[in-house]
Amino acid sequence: MDFSFGPVFAGLVSLLLSLWPVPVCRAQSSVKFSLPEEQPPNTLIGNPGETLGLQKNNRLFKLEVGKPYLRVDETGGNLYTTETPIDREGMSCESPMECFLEFEISVTNTLHQTVPVLVEGKVLIQDVNDNTPSFNSPVISISIPEHTTPGTIVNIPTATDRDAGTNGVASYELIGTEAHGLFSLQVAEEHGEKLPQLIVTGRLDREQRDTYDLSIRVVDGGRPSRASTAILRIAVLDINDNAPKFERSSYEGTVEENSSVGTSILQVRATDLDLGENSQIEYTFAQAAESAHRLLRLDKSSGWITVQGPVDREQVSQFKFFVHARDKAPIPKQDRAAVVITVRDRNDNAPTIEIRGIGLVTHKDGVANIDEDVPIDSPVALVQVSDRDEGENAAVTCIVAGDVPFQLKPASESSSERKKKFFLQTTTNLDYESVREYLIEIVAVDSGNPPLSSSNTLKVQVVDVNDNAPVFTQNVIRVSMHENNQPYIPIVRVEATDADSGSNAELTYSLSDSSIQGLFDINPDTGEIKVNSILDREQQEHYEFKVTAADKGTPSLKGTATVVVNVLDENDNDPKFMLNSYSFSVRENLPPSSPVGMVTVSDADKDVNAQVTLFVHPDNGEFEIQNGTGTILSRVSFDRERQNTYTFQLKAVDGGTPPRSAYVSVTINVLDENDNTPFITQPSNSSFQHINPLTAIGASVEQVKAEDMDIGANANLTYSIVGGNPFDLFQISPGGSVTLEKEILRRHYGLHRLVVRVKDGGTPARFATALVHIYVNDTMGNVSHVEALVGHSLNTPLDVDIAGDPEYEKSKQRSNVLFGVIAGIIAVILVIVIVVLIRYCRQKEAKSGYQAGKKENKDLYAPKQTNKNTKHKIKKSKPPKPSKPLEDDETGTQRGLQFNLINESSSDSPRIHLPLNCNPGSPDLGRHYRSNSPLPSIQLHPQSPTAGKKHQVVQDLPATNTFVGTGDNNSTGSDQYSDYSYKTNPPKYNKQEVRMFLTTSQV
Repeated sequence: MDFSFGPVFAGLVSLLLSLWPVPVCRAQSSVKFSLPEEQPPNTLIGNPGETLGLQKNNRLFKLEVGKPYLRVDETGGNLYTTETPIDREGMSCESPMECFLEFEISVTNTLHQTVPVLVEGKVLIQDVNDNTPSFNSPVISISIPEHTTPGTIVNIPTATDRDAGTNGVASYELIGTEAHGLFSLQVAEEHGEKLPQLIVTGRLDREQRDTYDLSIRVVDGGRPSRASTAILRIAVLDINDNAPKFERSSYEGTVEENSSVGTSILQVRATDLDLGENSQIEYTFAQAAESAHRLLRLDKSSGWITVQGPVDREQVSQFKFFVHARDKAPIPKQDRAAVVITVRDRNDNAPTIEIRGIGLVTHKDGVANIDEDVPIDSPVALVQVSDRDEGENAAVTCIVAGDVPFQLKPASESSSERKKKFFLQTTTNLDYESVREYLIEIVAVDSGNPPLSSSNTLKVQVVDVNDNAPVFTQNVIRVSMHENNQPYIPIVRVEATDADSGSNAELTYSLSDSSIQGLFDINPDTGEIKVNSILDREQQEHYEFKVTAADKGTPSLKGTATVVVNVLDENDNDPKFMLNSYSFSVRENLPPSSPVGMVTVSDADKDVNAQVTLFVHPDNGEFEIQNGTGTILSRVSFDRERQNTYTFQLKAVDGGTPPRSAYVSVTINVLDENDNTPFITQPSNSSFQHINPLTAIGASVEQVKAEDMDIGANANLTYSIVGGNPFDLFQISPGGSVTLEKEILRRHYGLHRLVVRVKDGGTPARFATALVHIYVNDTMGNVSHVEALVGHSLNTPLDVDIAGDPEYEKSKQRSNVLFGVIAGIIAVILVIVIVVLIRYCRQKEAKSGYQAGKKENKDLYAPKQTNKNTKHKIKKSKPPKPSKPLEDDETGTQRGLQFNLINESSSDSPRIHLPLNCNPGSPDLGRHYRSNSPLPSIQLHPQSPTAGKKHQVVQDLPATNTFVGTGDNNSTGSDQYSDYSYKTNPPKYNKQEVRMFLTTSQV
């Protein structure tokens, strides 16, 4: 509805504008797409949301403007064509070159109630060459005076093409050969339009021919191109020398819309230099639109263009056409000028207010329904305010009149002054119980003079929603019940209330936890909860689940409460030991009250029913148990050798009524400690073993046996010789077998005492020492003697070696001393002999009365045969110290020391007689030499035993055996020198005694 206001009403509108706030424009973007015309249905144009980067998930796309040519995918936002074809030539385009189809899409978040996003856009409809250019008439008639100068140009009416741009008229051409030599065609361009012009190229003579019919063809620039033809009929007229000429080639003017009929706009003027009728000019429209013929009048004589119909700028904002000036000669000539008339705006249009739904809010018959729980700034409608005027006349201000909780907010920044869009939004929370409907009046005022305004109303009905959730009387409901209950008994009843009414307050109860399905059940109407099965506290002590009360509103609201069911304990479980039986291992020698093990007992019950007391059963005083820790203590000290295993039972009794009990078997294994020293069972320290010197190497000569009362590694015994084996003659195996390791020599004869250590494998190790006596001899003739040696061994310290014949080494030492003495004596004798010889030679040279004769020499060196049985009294000399006997490997050394003085193959011992410088007849001197001479003669008796025999004798003789020196029974007479026989190691016993001793030993 349009209104025209006077000054008073204009002041009232100004007052309203000052009282109501003007909404601030919010920035929005617009999109542009292009689409060729005449596309089939469901052709994808584009996605405006993606172009602007809008989220597509959980969005609702709704086409607000653009029907019936366009449609939008509600979930994806794609823009498509519809069944209605888009014909660019049938649309009202603002410009022939650009033709747009406008659209608006609202984007609403379906998860959250937020302000929808309004997407504005344009689809540029691209021209398709679907129209053929054509002339206004199939026959085009023009007149040309005869004798027209060649080169004269004659304008030809243009063809029209509904297409635009390159698809419009592109070229003209003459077809056929009739025009050859007389006419040609050129195409000029003026104001972007192709103008066909006929050029006279030859001489025309009307008397020869007065008419020419040519074919003219017009072609557009499309691909493929379209073309049409017309007949260009040329009439040859008599001569008209001058053609009319416009003052200007183009004219521009303005006219105010709604101007009265007859209002002059502008005058076109042309002149003709001819006279008479040839100079009279007539003006006509050329190539003018239908609106120009309908609304404008061109005076044919004066050239004034006036208004002849209601000019409305909102319908036609500009007129563009050509005016022809033609003279009235028989053969008329004409000129053409372009005319552009712009229609000036006048504030003759009041703003228009269009109210439509937006997003999920739909309108019907001017009524919008909105839920009371919509958030603040929720859109109720999309308000589009437009003004067909322009400039200031189209600057519109829009307000919401009255005291209502709604306001307008700009919906798009791209809105022009002539067209603005607003969201009608809520400013406060709505309450159906307070106000159920609002009548909203929207007033729009333009800025014209005087201003025009308009209003529109919208009824908003507030829809009651289920905005009150059920509330339980208690948030947490606690219930206690005993285990082993009867099933299907009620345990509690829950209750909730709802502040809503009607169906919104009708409640239904349910259990929302799936974990207790089957255990508990609830009556959906009364809220009574029942237990469906027998509860076992040991499996689950308490149950916690949610109970839900839902109303029957749309959407339904729910309230929840927590139900906690505590299951009370009953004494229905026996105490339980962790193991079916216990076995502990302890080391022996632990003192009493030592912990020997620990047991763990549990009771699945609770509190008093789970308080367990432990007892030793039966209690024989050997063990006790600590309650609380389960530690088993010993009351005795363990000795594995006396008892290695203890077995008893433990009894566990709980504190329930009646009490429950359980038993478990306990085994205590006593582990061995190395607390026993090995003891020797074989041989005894006082025994001995006799071996023959010819015993083979490696033969076992004795077996040492021992025992250990411990077990395991503590009883693993090893044997070793730790003393008494200086010659390494014997070796003992780990098993105690004593073997001979070397060949027995003479010096090995006698008693050997081996100190054998028997050690166990314990930590620390224990050991025992055994004395192994081995007697080495050819025979075993004197057992008492060997037993005496063994007895002496038992009283001898262990660090003193007892091995072989001790006199053998002493005899070897004495022999060494004796050999040294003999060597010294021989050296002295040689010196004396040399001195005597020297003196003798000197005396012989001195002419003395005496000369030594051969007889004396013979008497001196020839031994005198005497009776061996003759005994001479000889002064016993002090016997020398006995020397150590020589070993067999020292025989060569002994032989070297004999200086070949001893001939063992002769029965008589050789003698060395020393000449003396004295009277040979002096008996005292001879006695002196026989008794006191330091250089006695040496005689080795053939009765002396060999080395091996001598060692044997030494072993059989007592330890006091010494070397004895004896006198020689041979005598040389009174004139001979007495000699002294020195026997080395003379036997203490004669041969007969030795033989008897050996025989006794063998026995």
